Formats: sequence, C-alpha cells, structure tokens
Amino acid sequence: MKVKNWLLLLTFGLVLSVLAACSGDETKEPAGTKTDDTAEEKVLNFLNPEAIPSMDPALATDESSFIYLAATTEGLYRLDEKTQPSPGIATSHKVSVDGLTWTFTLRDDAVWSNGDKVTAHDFVYAWQRAVDPATASEYGPYMMSGVIKNASAVNKGEAAVDQLGVKADGDFTLVVELENPTPYFETLTTFGTFFPVNKKFVEEKGDSFATSSENLLANGPYKISNWSSTSDSWELVKNDDYWDAKTVKMDKLTFKVVKDPQTALDLYEEGTVDRMDLTSDLVDQYSTSDDYVVSADTFVYFLKFNQTKSEALANKNIRAALSRAFDKEALVGEILNNGSFAANGLVPKDFTPMPETGEDFREVSGDLVSYDLAAAKDFWAKGLQELGTDSVELEFLADDDKTTKNLVEYVANQLSTNLKGLKINIKQIPKKQRLDLDKNMDYQLQLTRWGPDFLDPFTYMNLWITDGGNNMTGYSSAEYDKLVSETATKFATDNKARYKNFLEAEKVLFEDAVIAPVYQASRAQLVSPRIQGVFVNPFGATYEYKWADVGE
Repeated sequence: MKVKNWLLLLTFGLVLSVLAACSGDETKEPAGTKTDDTAEEKVLNFLNPEAIPSMDPALATDESSFIYLAATTEGLYRLDEKTQPSPGIATSHKVSVDGLTWTFTLRDDAVWSNGDKVTAHDFVYAWQRAVDPATASEYGPYMMSGVIKNASAVNKGEAAVDQLGVKADGDFTLVVELENPTPYFETLTTFGTFFPVNKKFVEEKGDSFATSSENLLANGPYKISNWSSTSDSWELVKNDDYWDAKTVKMDKLTFKVVKDPQTALDLYEEGTVDRMDLTSDLVDQYSTSDDYVVSADTFVYFLKFNQTKSEALANKNIRAALSRAFDKEALVGEILNNGSFAANGLVPKDFTPMPETGEDFREVSGDLVSYDLAAAKDFWAKGLQELGTDSVELEFLADDDKTTKNLVEYVANQLSTNLKGLKINIKQIPKKQRLDLDKNMDYQLQLTRWGPDFLDPFTYMNLWITDGGNNMTGYSSAEYDKLVSETATKFATDNKARYKNFLEAEKVLFEDAVIAPVYQASRAQLVSPRIQGVFVNPFGATYEYKWADVGE
C-alpha cells in the first residue's frame, strides 16, 4: 500500500482551526495587533514546556527541537494540512522500477537566509554529516541505517562518508540510493533529520553552529529570532526570502517557556497567549469552555529500564514485575484527566491499519502488558530470589515539569507500595539534561516517550534493535533483531509479511520486559479562536505553522 493511501486513513490529523468570534469589548485589542496608522502586524503568542534542546538537524532528538526546525528549515517535502507530503525544496521525484533509486528534482528559487541557493549539495552534506560517527548523531543512524545505502557502514566507520547513497547530479538534482525498497521513504523526507544544511556556514561557525539565532540559517517559512540554547523565550519571524513566502500569513510567532500550569492559565485568560495545555486539575473546570480542545496524539509514554546500571534491572522478572505493578487506568483518569488512555503495548492506537483487513494494528496486537498486581508480585518474588536479596533500590529519572512530577510520584508510590522491599528515589531534572543522561546511559529507571517519525510501525519497533541509536537500555535479542530487520529487507515489499513480523516482534519485546508502557497521550488545551491554520501532525513535527493565520 502506498504511503499516500495510508495517510488518508488517518483520522486524528486534527486541525486546530476554528472560526473567529468578536470579543464584544472594543477597548481591548487582541495581543499582537497594532492600533496606530501603521499596517497591522499579525502575531500569535504561544507557550512551550521547555527550552529548545537543539536546532541542529543532526543532533535534534525531541519534540520541541523538531517543531522549530520544521518552522525554519525545509526538506525535500513538507506535510500539508491533510498530512500528505507536499512540495518543499523538491518539486517532484521519480522512483526506479526496483524501488532502490529515488531521483528528486529541486526548485531553483529556494535560498538560505544568507542569500545562498539551496542545492542538492546541501542535502548530500547534511545526510553525510548525520551518519558521520564524528558528529555523534543519535537520529542519523537511527533514521538512515537500513534505508540509505551504506548508512550503517559509514556510521560504524567501515566506509567513508562519501560512500553514503546520496549524491548531487548538478545543483538541482538529488539522487538517493536505498539499501532496500522503503515504502515510507517519501514521508521520511519531511522529517528534521533529513533537512539540508549549508556546509560553508556550518564550517564557518564551527562549535557555535546552531547555538543561537546568529549561528543559524533558515530556508523555511520562518527565521528564529532572539534565541540561544539557554533561552526561555524566542520568536519565529516570517522569512521574506522563503520561496513560498506569499503563503505565510503571520509576521511573527512568539514563544515563552512556562512550566507552571496556573501561570500559563493566567496568561491565557488575560489574552497574553493564544494556546495553553491544561493539567488534570484544570480540565473539569474548563471542559465546557468554547476554547476547550482535545487533540488525539500518537506519543506513547513508557518506563525504560537500563539493564547495564542496575543488577536488579538486568533481571527479566524484576522488570516484568515493575511493568505490571501500577494502575494505569487510575493514572490516566485521575492524574492526567486529559483524554489520554492507558497503553498496554508500544505501537499506538489509531496509528496504522493492517494492510489486508484495515484493522487497527493495536487492536490486532492486543494488550500485552496490563496492570496485574498478582502477576507482578509473582514476578517480583522470583526476581528477588534469583538476585538473592529481599530489597531493591532504584533511581527514577524524569523531566521537571509539574505534570510529570505528579505522574512519577504516583508511579513511584504504586511501585514501592505494591512491591515489598522496593525503594524508589525520584530524580527530576530539565528535559535537556535528562536527554543527555539517556544518551550516555547514565540512569536506571526512566519515564520517557516516543512519537512516530514516519507512518509505519518500524518507527517504534526499530528502537530496540541491538546497539540501536535510541535503544539505550543494554537490551539485545537475536530473535527481535531478525524479526525487525526482515521488515526492511526480506519482506520490504511484502506488507502482509512485514506486519506479521511487527506483531511477533512486539510480543517478544514485552516477553523480555524491555520497557513498561504507561499511556498514549492526548492534549487537552485552551485554544484561542484567533488561531487558524495551525495543524497537528500525527508524526514528525507536532505543530505545522506554515499556514498559520489570525482570525478576524
């Protein structure tokens, strides 16, 4: 089945766009307008839950980074309002009969914000840089290995970077060779890791590249302004040099880091910001508001066990016990209360259909790890016996926002109450620091999440292959590796067989208790009727701002 047909089956690509309404208060102007004789400036004001961890396409790994990369940088294609790839720097492409060679025709009117043309060479350099082991990219190897020819060999130092299967045929033709036919490759090109980079600029900036507004170039709808790697506020300003600038209606989008829900609510109610996320204690109060919006999400939250930093977590029975010892239904109903629901597997609900029947993958795979206190206690007793101890102490790593604080305190309490002899020490730190600890495998137990990068179960299942760039658990299974690898090789063009392997691989993952699924997220928000044309993507960058506008 072609990717474009899968995209049509998505039912949750929600549009955060509603009709504008008059306030009835003539003395109060909406935030971001001018009242003098100058032309009206179109501005929308938003909040962000954390500072942006990285604006380097090769080093970005998280939701915030990819949102702002997508707003300021454009790849070969961009997801449109229907979540379908639309022309970006590429105007068209053709694929060889064997599915291994993709030839992209690039537009000749796209420029970087320093005036340089955007060329095929920028893509070649960016992709080579992303898999070059010297770059130490997590996503480069994860996204490209097994897809782009020789990506794995280059990343392992077994081949030179110029052996990567990407080359420029002149300035405006990009030729990509794949390891195997990849049915979702077109959607991959919309993702931040595949964005172009201006080689001359990167080399001029050196270690300063992507650390501040002055050390970045844009070729997308907006430029980022007043930003550095430690900023708690920044702006997206319309890029007048963008090839499709006529489509961009907004002059400016402002962003401010606010972690306290009450502060966010105060800013929304006074009209200072146009959207805010509601925490569980606020949902009931505002669920009848005209501004109340619940958006389905494809982020799955889970507990991640580092098998290399704890003797206890190296024990499968201990991990299996932890996976079943907390009440997820109570967690989503009482702690979150925002439309999220318990997750009992990894691939999310309403993400992708089975190729032959159209049934939802999650429904077919079923509940693989549910709350089961009796089973948890049995696993716990076996694990303690194997370890020769009657107690276990674990450090629980998580982000430092209030919602996460409530969530991890609940889970920690459930685990320590239900599993006799377990002591949990919570460690909450800013997200960027948590990501660094994760990258260095310097944690024991961690609450984290994963959102899809493209429309295929592979985006979830590829996480846990041996030595995978995002594995970071010490897990290794020849059986699991074989099942996942075959979906990209032996069965690359046989969707029926691919999905059978995905189903089997997911069962192996939870039989081995590699992670403990917690919940699939939804977002309960207050969204101003001023906002039009801001789209929520089910994969890739969460928000698409290119078509944003302000209602009259």
